Amino acid sequence: MHQTLTILDFGSQYTQLIARRVREMGVFCEIRPCTDPAPSRVGDRIGVILSGGPASVLGPDAPAFDQGWLELGLPVLGICYGMQLLANALGGRVAAGIAREYGAADVRLDASVSSIFADFSPAELHPVWMSHGDHVVAVPPGWREAGRSANGVMAAMARADGRAFALQFHPEVAHTRNGAALLRRFVREVCGATGDWTPGSFVEDTVDRIREQVGEDRVICALSGGVDSSVVAALLHRAIGDRLHCVFVDNGLLRSGEAEGVRREFGEFNLVVVDAAERFVGGLAGVTDPERKRKIIGEMFIRVFEEQAAALPRAKWLAQGTLYPDVIESVSVRGPSATIKTHHNVGGLPERMALSLVEPLRELFKDEVRSVGETLGLSAARVWRQPFPGPGLAVRCLGEVTPPRLATLRAADAIVREEIAAAGLERAIWQSFCVLLPVRTVGVMGDERTYDEVCAIRAVHSGDGMTADWVPLPHDLLGRMSSRIINQVRGVNRVVYDISSKPPATIEWE
Repeated sequence: MHQTLTILDFGSQYTQLIARRVREMGVFCEIRPCTDPAPSRVGDRIGVILSGGPASVLGPDAPAFDQGWLELGLPVLGICYGMQLLANALGGRVAAGIAREYGAADVRLDASVSSIFADFSPAELHPVWMSHGDHVVAVPPGWREAGRSANGVMAAMARADGRAFALQFHPEVAHTRNGAALLRRFVREVCGATGDWTPGSFVEDTVDRIREQVGEDRVICALSGGVDSSVVAALLHRAIGDRLHCVFVDNGLLRSGEAEGVRREFGEFNLVVVDAAERFVGGLAGVTDPERKRKIIGEMFIRVFEEQAAALPRAKWLAQGTLYPDVIESVSVRGPSATIKTHHNVGGLPERMALSLVEPLRELFKDEVRSVGETLGLSAARVWRQPFPGPGLAVRCLGEVTPPRLATLRAADAIVREEIAAAGLERAIWQSFCVLLPVRTVGVMGDERTYDEVCAIRAVHSGDGMTADWVPLPHDLLGRMSSRIINQVRGVNRVVYDISSKPPATIEWE
């Protein structure tokens, strides 16, 4: 068994990001609902982190919490809501937020209170990421204040025995300078983690779990050719061999050349290619609402997989490459986090399914999946392939999805992909793609008036898909892409570049 750090999720959108930072240190961590009762024994646990969350500890809707977690004798770190919870539960005082702080802020921390703050010089202000309304105004007995923000809000506190801490800011977010170092000190120095969890150990553990989960049954794997489903297929093949049956659905919503590439690379995985283009595109006729698109596509995917499973004896499972960003943006699975949009792997699934799910990557971020893919021996081109949404071009073709509009989008997107690759930027950029807008503008081509649609180019940097910044692409590269699209793609007479970050925008437009 691995040393385990437990994160209690109170609904923060960043909960899994905390887990990711911990796992980057080679330490396994589990995320549990904040309402879980405390265990009767410590076991392999080495510490507890209380996440942030949208509730108020002073409100009637504050999540239930078993204070037995605080009585296990384990090191504890409270973050944001977790700090307010500790103060409120242990005899401190929390005030409703008049001094609210959201986003970037500056704090001054006192390293003399604890070595956990050693990377924050008390002589200067340090940029951090805040997201709170309520705040602590009096520490509990046996605790000391450890710093304040430039706005005068208490930013940190520590228990006198050096085993419990609380932060009003988010150390797990990249915007917090030295936040990763603070977490490392807590995990390594206070919790005593040795770092025994690696991609290799994840593969071994996951293969064992898959074998235990599916028994002697067969598994249908929804293979798209992306890194997520490819890693799932490789894990399953290692776990159950020929009882794995991969199904690639050519749904008419793919980019140019995708079906051919999957046929070449995954033939040895009992691959079946299903031509369902007319079925999917026809099912989207007249639909413009993005949530309906996702629901329709999710339903049709499942029905195709069920049909394939019906032809195989003991095919009772559907494996898919769901990742944590898909989960947390779709449904609240642990804490009371807010739904942003459904993902077809999660919120888009029909309520009634003939197949049970196998989702071995559900707790991982994209970069972790890539590390696992490398460990499994997948090709670099497959491991480092840019993310592509499960609903495909349907969520990049804003408005109604029709065969002519898909052809236009597919041609424009191919140009963007070619130019990004030619510039040597494909691996440096998280995602780069085209969006076709249901907006017509007036143009002039060959001395004639045109009235065609607008194409938007999107390119972002990200580490995990939870946050993203737009890429300042070179102007000459943007110029080449625009010129080629307008001159070579019929139906487009204007190209724009999206310079929105996530948040407040999302990476995909729908």
